Amino acid sequence: MTENLKISLIIPCLNEAVNLNELLPFLLKEGDDLISEIILVDGGSTDNSIAIANSFGVQVLQSPIRNRAAQLNLGAKHATAEILYFVHADTLPCSKYARVILESIAMGKNVGCLRFRFDSASSLLKCNSWFTRFNGVFSGGGDQSLFILKSFFNSLGGFDTSFCIMEDFELVRRIKQNSDFHVLPNEMRVSARKYEENSWLKVQLANSMAFSLFLLKVKPAKIKSLYLNFLSKRSISITVVE
Repeated sequence: MTENLKISLIIPCLNEAVNLNELLPFLLKEGDDLISEIILVDGGSTDNSIAIANSFGVQVLQSPIRNRAAQLNLGAKHATAEILYFVHADTLPCSKYARVILESIAMGKNVGCLRFRFDSASSLLKCNSWFTRFNGVFSGGGDQSLFILKSFFNSLGGFDTSFCIMEDFELVRRIKQNSDFHVLPNEMRVSARKYEENSWLKVQLANSMAFSLFLLKVKPAKIKSLYLNFLSKRSISITVVE
């Protein structure tokens, strides 16, 4: 039964003022009365991110560590609802996202993510988006968001804070070892800024490199260093929390 279940929505943040102005009112409107709270976990923003969050009545936590896995764990620790929903600040969930999640849980799909599409007309990025419908080795990246029962999340020990990059894939790998994982047909909208400030090919190569090194169990700090050196730091200083 899901009638009384609520969702705690957790957003890791570092200098996301522009995106928060669009994301937060959308989350509040489309979540209806199914959202227990929205928790913004800040990693040391120097822009107006915190002021914007406060203006929308969002709970703000300051993470002592600028590390996205640590920020997400901190948000989960303070969450009061039975369901956790992790959302990146430069994405936008589908309309009525909370109801979509609760309906999925009612069908026994207790953990999963959404497909996504980029906010771009690029044919190459449309191709990238199309592949997010598949529940394969590449599924479950942070841009697809993640919903999970808090009790299950806690039993897994949360995100591994030794992962300063690829923390989302690492958690999903452990999830799949213990449970079914579901990719819902609903779509996130994801910023294409990383591709626009680099190139499609360059980002594809960087992502392939990072994922290959992850599968080879290379230390996350080494993966992060190579990834940051490969792409424009301005384009990834937010999506990869340092």
